[in-house]
Amino acid sequence: MRQSIPLGRIAGIHVGINASVFLIVAILVAGLATGRLPAAFPGRSITAYVIAAIIAAVLFLASLLAHELAHSLVARRNGIEVESIVLWLLGGVAQLRGEARTPGADFRIAIVGPLTSFVLAVAFGLAAGGVTWLGTSGLPFGVLAYLAATNAMLAVFNLIPAAPLDGGRGLRAALWRWRGNRQSAAVNAARAGRVFGFLMIALGVLQVVTGDGLGGIWLALIGWFVVSAATAEEQQARLGSQMAGVTVGDAMTAGPTILDSNLTVNDFVAQVALTQRFSTYPLVDHLGRLTGLVTLNRVRDVPPGLRATTRLREIACAPSEVPTARPEEPLVELLERMHGCSDGRAVVVDADGRVVGLVSPTDVARALQSADLRSFDPYPRPSGADLTSLPPRWGPSRR
Repeated sequence: MRQSIPLGRIAGIHVGINASVFLIVAILVAGLATGRLPAAFPGRSITAYVIAAIIAAVLFLASLLAHELAHSLVARRNGIEVESIVLWLLGGVAQLRGEARTPGADFRIAIVGPLTSFVLAVAFGLAAGGVTWLGTSGLPFGVLAYLAATNAMLAVFNLIPAAPLDGGRGLRAALWRWRGNRQSAAVNAARAGRVFGFLMIALGVLQVVTGDGLGGIWLALIGWFVVSAATAEEQQARLGSQMAGVTVGDAMTAGPTILDSNLTVNDFVAQVALTQRFSTYPLVDHLGRLTGLVTLNRVRDVPPGLRATTRLREIACAPSEVPTARPEEPLVELLERMHGCSDGRAVVVDADGRVVGLVSPTDVARALQSADLRSFDPYPRPSGADLTSLPPRWGPSRR
């Protein structure tokens, strides 16, 4: 899930929102301001209802953020790097770089989200009781009671043992510990998620038929998302099992053509692009360490009239935006980072940070084909249960 608007950092973690959040905010505000709050607390002005509804929607988003932040902090304590948290139409997503190494860590990361929602439900419930005790019940009580109920429902819903819900992660951790095979556990949890998602879709359609149109459509939409996410997770788990034991060094193209960042685009085209077969070129300093990455796509974006004066460093991806890996790292862990500025490429560096190779979608496709052939090998490599998942789509393209 990509963010549309960055909100900054919390505990060093990038936080942003997807544009679809505005739709859910509009739905919440409209539903509360024109339905729930006027029905429970009649006699107020429309302005009061709208203000109360906006406060409730903002605090609900803050609750989702707290839920995802809890996942992220526990993941980081268990050695997993957190890329960002993004809030979107159907909740929030904590984007992690990697997976838990043990069933216990997997379970802790999963369960802390619903526990956080339960804590928030109790806190808002106590606040609602406090408002009543102070004699200021009314819209403040209604907002706090709504937040207590929604957080409680969020916690209960997420505990359902079906991926990609937190309960599905807990189921995966339990099966992993029982059977000792993470990929098999992930496949079973994903299948449970698909079954649950189809049940939600069926129930949503039933509600539409019986007259509850909006509620049924919303339920079916959530069910569709669960089915789609569960299907993707099963595919990732199967591919992760297929790629078990394959390292970045196995897939990379060694000895890439490296360039000086001061080279002009015109000189690059004449001296390199027209004579080399590659489309990705690392820029390095005098020690061979990465200072940027240039792709042919970025070169094409430079207007012809500016190519004589534009230096490669001016159009290159910054080192912080380029996925990097060591040769001994599992390939599946790198795949999750191969996106963004680098056009799906990654740079391989040695222990001293010197560039030693490149990994492109073509290399990944070749590694997958080699992994398929391994099924015919009478002496296959052992597979581990602690490898990370593979993104859902990887296709061949020319480097």
